Amino acid sequence: MKQTLKCIRCNFEFPVNPLKSNCETCGGTLEYMSSLPEVGKLKISGRQGFWRYEYMLPHVDHKVSLGEGATPLHKAERLAKAVGIKELYLKDETRNPTNSYRDRAAAFLTSNAIDQDFKTLVCASNGNMGASLAAYSAKAGLICHVLVPKIVDVGKLAQMIAYDAVIEESGVIVDDSIRKAADLAKETCWYQATAELNPLVVEAQKTISYEIDEQFAVPDWVIVPMGSGGTIYSLWKGFKELKKLGITNSLPRMIGVQTEGCSPIVNQLTEQSHQKSCNPSTRALAILVGEPLQSDLAIKAIEESNGLALTVSDAEIFASELLIAKLEGVFAEPASSATVAALQKLNVDKISPDSSVVCLITGSGLKATDVLQALTKKQKAAGLGLAVSTKQKILKILSEKDSYGYDLWKQLGQIMTRAAVYQHLNELADRGLVVGYEENDKKFFRITEKGRKVLAAFDEIQLLM
Repeated sequence: MKQTLKCIRCNFEFPVNPLKSNCETCGGTLEYMSSLPEVGKLKISGRQGFWRYEYMLPHVDHKVSLGEGATPLHKAERLAKAVGIKELYLKDETRNPTNSYRDRAAAFLTSNAIDQDFKTLVCASNGNMGASLAAYSAKAGLICHVLVPKIVDVGKLAQMIAYDAVIEESGVIVDDSIRKAADLAKETCWYQATAELNPLVVEAQKTISYEIDEQFAVPDWVIVPMGSGGTIYSLWKGFKELKKLGITNSLPRMIGVQTEGCSPIVNQLTEQSHQKSCNPSTRALAILVGEPLQSDLAIKAIEESNGLALTVSDAEIFASELLIAKLEGVFAEPASSATVAALQKLNVDKISPDSSVVCLITGSGLKATDVLQALTKKQKAAGLGLAVSTKQKILKILSEKDSYGYDLWKQLGQIMTRAAVYQHLNELADRGLVVGYEENDKKFFRITEKGRKVLAAFDEIQLLM
């Protein structure tokens, strides 16, 4: 079976080993290419779950598994009625072992790493990929070194800690962490398991499309959240392969969704690439990527499928998260809920009410602690969760050393006004969790013993989530 890494921009080909993500000639993204079985001769493994499709994947000898794949495709009848679509399905990847679709990639990458005699993996992640790799590395007896940005869902971080990953904070958002992971892999010769830097991730995630076809058929539309851009292309590639094999005669149209505060791929598709801003205060941290390294893959999927790309607001995401849970009993993380928010936003001129639509639910809302905190106080504004999280972060910083308002503002990533930081500090002081004092013409803050107890309680609760 011929296997190469092919540049999607200039079509130059490279050997598959060593694995690399970008073309040395033009800098384009490299795609893993292998010859497919002859039409009508596809073998399906007798295994269940992800490894059922091993004959459609690059070969590995050591198969690591925690029972990933074979996730349900829910027919969302009540939600379909609410949004005005005849057939709506939720591909529920929250049912994977660590509650996200990244378990497919983690299973495959750890297997590949063992085949190549690696003992340590390095991964830059703002959540799901790091949690998945930490779990599968634990299963396989490998060391997992995860680089996380300052802004990360605490529930996902708790998973990494529980699975005994080596965790290092690097940068404010995941773009910074990815750059560090690229340098670290070169310096240490560790296995590069960052999703954006390993083309095998696309191969693993394309199995989602295989399952959708087996569970239902090829839908008219598939809606996918976009961060770095690789996920939407993974599903598109899977459907294209099914057509090449003669398993289906149709292809879906792909819809990519980003948040209004961070939408570089949508901006590029709508010729607004000059808009480079990325607001790190969005709830959808899983798709908070300012400089997506796989944007060319996402654009290829959308353009080849005659698809669409759009943005949704945080308010629309949160409303959709509640709607999915209330009507279908699926608790989706904010990035996943963006897919339903997008469906509601698209009018009938874009999607016919008679269409069949699949929304990819990438991960569980149980990992997004900001949302959990907001949901526990329904009578208050939805922004309460973010406020609680911010106060927790302030207490965490002050537990390490005393600080003052401006410095705290910088350490929090400058995601709010300095006045908002002082408001949080004043509220913490009113509750006896911090105290202020003057030094060198600056007002410093110190965490109290009561504040340390409250912080410890926060940490204990989050480890149970």
